[in-house]
Amino acid sequence: MNKLRFVLAAMLVFLLAFGAVAQDEPLRIVSVINGTLGDKSFFDSAQRGMDAVADEYDVETDTVELGIDPANWESGLLDVMSDTDSYDILISGTWQMVGFVAAHAHNYPDKYFMFYDAGMPYDDDTVCVDACANVYSMTYAQNQGSFLAGVYAAAITTSMMEGTNDDPIIGAVGGQQIPVIDDFIVGYEQGACLVNPDTVSIVQYAGSWNDPARGKEITLAMYEQGADIVFQIAGGTGVGVFEAAHEQSRFAIGVDSDQAVIVAETDPDQAERILTSMLKNVDNSIFRAVTLHLEGELPYGSTESLGIPEGGVGIAKNEFYDAATSDDIKAMVEAAEAAVVAGDIEVQTVFTSEDMMAAVGTACADMPSADMSMDDLMGGM
Repeated sequence: MNKLRFVLAAMLVFLLAFGAVAQDEPLRIVSVINGTLGDKSFFDSAQRGMDAVADEYDVETDTVELGIDPANWESGLLDVMSDTDSYDILISGTWQMVGFVAAHAHNYPDKYFMFYDAGMPYDDDTVCVDACANVYSMTYAQNQGSFLAGVYAAAITTSMMEGTNDDPIIGAVGGQQIPVIDDFIVGYEQGACLVNPDTVSIVQYAGSWNDPARGKEITLAMYEQGADIVFQIAGGTGVGVFEAAHEQSRFAIGVDSDQAVIVAETDPDQAERILTSMLKNVDNSIFRAVTLHLEGELPYGSTESLGIPEGGVGIAKNEFYDAATSDDIKAMVEAAEAAVVAGDIEVQTVFTSEDMMAAVGTACADMPSADMSMDDLMGGM
């Protein structure tokens, strides 16, 4: 029986991944968010993706907001799932929803599910019944986006713009020392080393995701140590990073969403200190997934990590970036992006085999791109 289930699941994976999707009626796509629109973060980005899909393709779209109470999330999701006449594809995301989708998707084998910002536990048959064969999930290569943030930070710290000093020192504040946060930081440090191998990176973990006072305290200390710009990877704790940047007339880099634009609605002066943000482009990833689905090329039953080449990550290039960033530094960022897309630079990561695993604080000389320089990349433009 187990062997038969395995064969059937494997056949379903093949059909879902490689069989072009054909139907007479418009494709119906519903987005289920475990929160509300207006968050100016993941869910608003997901909605932009849905809007782009609706503009580009002959599809019907809908969005269901489950609200902020976690007690309502599973039941709300199941209500949408069970209304099988209302959708062909159901899209959801965030790690809090993984178990709910994994546990119930097999009950709807003729439906498709797309999931963002976390991977399904496909190999765990106690969670993923039938190996979640009709679920495609996507994560984001935060190391690659942070690589660009590191290029930018290292360029800014020696730019001699008002608010910087002569020392090539940058900072990073993590919420906790966990693998995903270290993955941000190792990419950040590699990008900085590419610009200037003498860059000093000060890293500290706050031990909390919702302690702005602690984030501000750490950042003020980094500025005292000579850092000009600090990358916040600390959730709500990162609010304190922005406060410190404003108070000390220094600079900061946001994370996940375009945080300067968000802050500008209530404090435009503080927003001017957030020169860019490392982005996870949920909108791009949803549009890409639907496009591949329509082409019969979306690999259901697996997780893909979306990086710079897929448009999954990048850095914000908004009005604050444009106003504060010289043409030379913009060109550096563009050269770094192009090098990653072309495969000329391999961005280090903690999510790899033990012998290849990167570590926070690695010397510039020991990084994968140690034999390259920004001058080399700029020369190729």
